[in-house]
Amino acid sequence: MSKQFDVIVIGGGPGGYIAAIRAAQLGFSTACIDEWKNAAGGPAPGGTCTNVGCIPSKALLQSSEHFDQANHHFAEHGIDVKGVSIDVAKMLARKNTVVKQNNDGILYLFKKNKISFFHGRGSFVKAAQGSAGYDIQVAGATEETITGKHIIVATGSNARALPGTPFDEVNILSNDGALNIGAVPKRLGLIGSGVIGLEMGSVWRRLGSEVTILEGLPTFLGAVDEQVAKEAFKVFTKQGLKIELGVKVGEIKSTKKSVSIAYTNAKGEAQTLEVDKLIISIGRVPNTSGLNAEAVGLALDERGAIQVDGDCKTNLPNVWAVGDVVRGPMLAHKAEEEGVAVAERIAGQHGHVNFNTVPWVIYTSPEIAWVGQTEQQLKAAGTAYRAGSFPFLANGRARALGDTTGFVKFLADAASDEILGVHIVGPQASELIAEAVVAMEFKASAEDIARICHAHPSLSEATKEAALAVDKRTLNF
Repeated sequence: MSKQFDVIVIGGGPGGYIAAIRAAQLGFSTACIDEWKNAAGGPAPGGTCTNVGCIPSKALLQSSEHFDQANHHFAEHGIDVKGVSIDVAKMLARKNTVVKQNNDGILYLFKKNKISFFHGRGSFVKAAQGSAGYDIQVAGATEETITGKHIIVATGSNARALPGTPFDEVNILSNDGALNIGAVPKRLGLIGSGVIGLEMGSVWRRLGSEVTILEGLPTFLGAVDEQVAKEAFKVFTKQGLKIELGVKVGEIKSTKKSVSIAYTNAKGEAQTLEVDKLIISIGRVPNTSGLNAEAVGLALDERGAIQVDGDCKTNLPNVWAVGDVVRGPMLAHKAEEEGVAVAERIAGQHGHVNFNTVPWVIYTSPEIAWVGQTEQQLKAAGTAYRAGSFPFLANGRARALGDTTGFVKFLADAASDEILGVHIVGPQASELIAEAVVAMEFKASAEDIARICHAHPSLSEATKEAALAVDKRTLNF
């Protein structure tokens, strides 16, 4: 007889491992299946985020930021440094150590919460006989079948390849290969100017690459508030990123030493870009291949994503799905919130995820972060609003840091003053946005933030001042 569990989670990324922990906290016997392997072939839970996404990219961003500071900004602080060089192998080794620390931390959490961990690929076999559960096959070093009353699918997503141009992870790279480039390429090309493209472009630009980004859309960061996107484009261009918008990519030829990209620019002119490495970052696709969804009749949509309702329920009883494999933003923290909510719903509680207060962050320099609606969305919806912004140029802490790029922007309902969106481009935007998320979750008004005492000197004072600006009464600008 197979091992029996109340809850089986397929996938150990942010949505999966968090769902398993919450289910165990609620008293369910819980198993989590994950197939990621480290270099030695051992388990590496954490999914794309921990292994080839959020965590390693932030490690490389931090390393490259130190290198950039030493080369270009230490002197203004009176720190004289000569002969600065980068040891790429050592930088990558540090990145790998950070990843392993996170992998090991998740395995520790499984043990702490008495979660049974299975290292392998999980897939549906059939509905279990004599119960409302399902048999799940684990294909790893050994093969076994386990049974769960409730199944939570959290299998994440994969990088989208250009048609006819598969990733070889040597010259044509996904996010995985982009995190493992062994030496600084003289010329680096990127297709796609989204989060991954900008972050990876920033890493290698700081380390000395000539970086060109080709973007098919005519606008830069179309999902971002237009005012923020324009500021970011100006700064990134000044830093040395070459960003071409409105291009149409044609044939891509790869040799042992270089990659050639034929494309048409926004003016309709034929161009060719020659680079040493090419990163393709044109989005991600749900990872449902190998799940054997058809064996149990699990419904997928035309993109291959699992169809769910507002509570993350699938078309099958007691089968749930969370994270990148379902609708909504492909963000690790969104997956985590869904994982917690599903575990609580299984327990008869009322788990809740508010998509409108899910924050977005791009970890470039300057950082970009936002929550809620953009100004263009409010205009399109015909919503009456008031806007207020405050530049970091007028913030004392930003001056002391030596980084006065960007601003904080508030959008509030014209009648009620409820905060509808907050947009930040500038230093530590990823941390500053949390205050706006809390405020919006509690339906605060701009005046509420304007009336709260903020520490001085701090970057957060820019948030207060932007809230004051909604009523045209900033104090320091």
